[in-house]
Amino acid sequence: MRGNDVIGILFAYVHEERVRELTQNRVMASVPYGGRYRLVDFPLSNMVNSGINKVGVITEQNYQSLMDHLGSGKAWDLSRKREGLYLLPPFGAETMRTEGKISSLASIMRFLKNSHEEYVLLSDCDTVANIDYKEVFALHTAKEADITIIYRHGTSPDTDKNVVYTVDPEGFIRDMVVKRGSDTDCNFGMGMCLIGRKRLMAMIEECMGRNLYDFDRDLLQRNLPELRVVGYEFTGAAYCISSLGSYFKANMALMEPKVRTQLFEPSRPVYTKVRDDMPTRYGLGSVVSNSIVADGCLIEGEVENCVLFRGVQVHKGAKLRNCVIMQDTVIGENCRLNYVITDKDVIIQDLPGIYSLSPYSSEEIVTRDFLLNEKPTGIIN
Repeated sequence: MRGNDVIGILFAYVHEERVRELTQNRVMASVPYGGRYRLVDFPLSNMVNSGINKVGVITEQNYQSLMDHLGSGKAWDLSRKREGLYLLPPFGAETMRTEGKISSLASIMRFLKNSHEEYVLLSDCDTVANIDYKEVFALHTAKEADITIIYRHGTSPDTDKNVVYTVDPEGFIRDMVVKRGSDTDCNFGMGMCLIGRKRLMAMIEECMGRNLYDFDRDLLQRNLPELRVVGYEFTGAAYCISSLGSYFKANMALMEPKVRTQLFEPSRPVYTKVRDDMPTRYGLGSVVSNSIVADGCLIEGEVENCVLFRGVQVHKGAKLRNCVIMQDTVIGENCRLNYVITDKDVIIQDLPGIYSLSPYSSEEIVTRDFLLNEKPTGIIN
């Protein structure tokens, strides 16, 4: 199987209700990560690095920032005369995409029918990982599988809907259960699977004819006994963004060299939209330790264990610890932030006192006489 015989389909909007603080004004795929990336950069780069040159991105609403980020797909070498990147918005859809993935796929049925590739690779955009899909293609062919599902072994995310698989010694999936996350180790899905294009279209039409819209229960679980379903275990670094806490931990994990090596493999680079900017300037008296700092920043204060996106300004006297500060945020003089996440273009004024977040509101900035020292309670936006 060759990569150019596979269509990539990305679901840009799924699971965004889990991190509503971050997705109120953007889709899940365009949530910023790691100082300069968006979540969509990882699955999209994985597909491009695996030889897939035709990718469709299914959107639903609030996708303006995603369109601005992706553009024509030039950063991913998908700006082509033939094939390339396709944005699939809901205009002209005959079904409501909010019903689930199946209705979303049904609304792009014409796109699937007009394609000539033999296989379809489906992926969510809520997982940060660097996956070589060529290995998935090889396993799918070797096992003569109908569907290949990518999963991980470990503690599943704490969400209401996790798919847990029972995998036999030969790698075939014999059972799957949709349940809440648990503390015990299990084989849980990563929201990615490889399936034949014609088979997928037939299964979608059957589900739509029966008013079945849940992809995991109605398309996969219901047909599991009749199909050869293979599981591909991914063992590298991967972080599922299932809550604000998991988003914070995924950013903080970049402080570890081992994680950075696995996520940013030199042979499989992660591409993103280019923003040409000057190098970061460090003022006299500034102190920066164990932090990820993007270009275009101005740092005059103290920064420790933080992720700073492009264009962040930290003025004199400001002290940041354990923070994720998004693009073009301005931290005023003498501000102290600990375990805080800010959205883009936030301005924290030069006022005395210690700034943190109210545990009762995600929009209110309050002054405290102590620092948060456990975990982020919300997001300043």
